[in-house]
Amino acid sequence: MSIDTHATMKLTKRLRRLRHGETLRALVRETRLAPDVFMLPLFVCEGEGVRREVSSMPGVFNLSVDEAVKEVRAAAGDGVRSVLLFGLPDHKDAVGSASYDPEAPVQSAVRAIKREVPGVLVATDVCLCEYTDHGHCGIIVDNEVVNDPTVDQLVRAAMSHAVAGADIIAPSDMMDGRVGAIRQALDERGFENTAIMAYAAKYWSVFYGPFREAADSAPKFGDRQSYQMDPANADEALREVAQDIEEGADIVMVKPALPYLDVLSRVKREFRYPTAAYQVSGEYAMIKAAARNGWIDERRAMMETLTSIRRAGADIIITYYAREAARAIS
Repeated sequence: MSIDTHATMKLTKRLRRLRHGETLRALVRETRLAPDVFMLPLFVCEGEGVRREVSSMPGVFNLSVDEAVKEVRAAAGDGVRSVLLFGLPDHKDAVGSASYDPEAPVQSAVRAIKREVPGVLVATDVCLCEYTDHGHCGIIVDNEVVNDPTVDQLVRAAMSHAVAGADIIAPSDMMDGRVGAIRQALDERGFENTAIMAYAAKYWSVFYGPFREAADSAPKFGDRQSYQMDPANADEALREVAQDIEEGADIVMVKPALPYLDVLSRVKREFRYPTAAYQVSGEYAMIKAAARNGWIDERRAMMETLTSIRRAGADIIITYYAREAARAIS
C-alpha cells in the first residue's frame, strides 16, 4: 500500500494521540502511585547511634532505636507514614524468647516512634526466625518445625507488640491457625482495634537472601519448604488467603511481589480485600546491582516495578524504595 493511499484513508482511531506530552499522558494514566501507598520496612537492632549498612542492600541499614526514630521522622517528611519493623536482638535461643521481651528492639522502637513521631502507623513483623539461634521460623522438635507450639510463641510476641502500641500485627511465619490464635488473644485482652496483616501467600523464594543477611536469620540446617509455599502453586494461595480472612485477618499479603503478580491479581479479584504486596530484599537488590553496573536506569526501574505491583492489585506496597519513590512522585 502506498503512502498516498495511507494518507487518504479515514482513520477513526489513533491510540498514539493520547501519548503526546507528559501532561496528556498523566491525564489518562490508569494506575497511579502515591506516597501513602508505601510501607517502609526497617531493621531495628540493639545499641545506640547504630546505623550499619547491609552490604547486599545498598541504602538499607540496621538501625538502633534512636536511629530508627530519625528514619521514621524523615520518611514521614517524604510522605511515607507507615513502617514495618523487624527486630534484631543480640541474644537468640532455641525458642525465640526475645521476640516477646518488652525491652527488645521492636517493642522499644514502637514506643519511641509513637512518642516521637505521632501519626505514623506502625506495623510489626511477628515471626521467630530473627530470634531463634537455629534461624527457623518456629520451634524445632526432632529437626522439624512444629506448628502448635510455634503458634503459642507467636501469640506471646504479638501481644507484646500490641501492648507496646503497634497498630498492625503482621505474622509472617506461615504456621496454620496463627491468625485466629492471635486475633482471639488480642480481642480477649482488649486490643480489638489492633489490626492483623497476614503474610497469607508467602512463597519459599530465593529472593529473600539479602534479608537473611540483614536479619542474620538464615536457617542453620535444612530450609523452609515445609512451611512456606511452593512457587509453582497459585490455587493454594487462594486457599491460604481464604483461611486467613476466615480467621480474622484485616489485610492479606502476597510475598514476594514481582514473581507472583499473577497471584496478587487473583487474590485481589477473588476476595476484594485490602491487599499488600512485599517487594522483597532480592527484588530491591537486583535493581540496585544492575543500576550500579550501569545496566539499567534505577529510577525508571524502581517506578516501573512499583507501578506494576500497584497495577496488579496491591493497595499497600511494602518496599525498601518507599522514601525514594515518594520523593520521585513528589
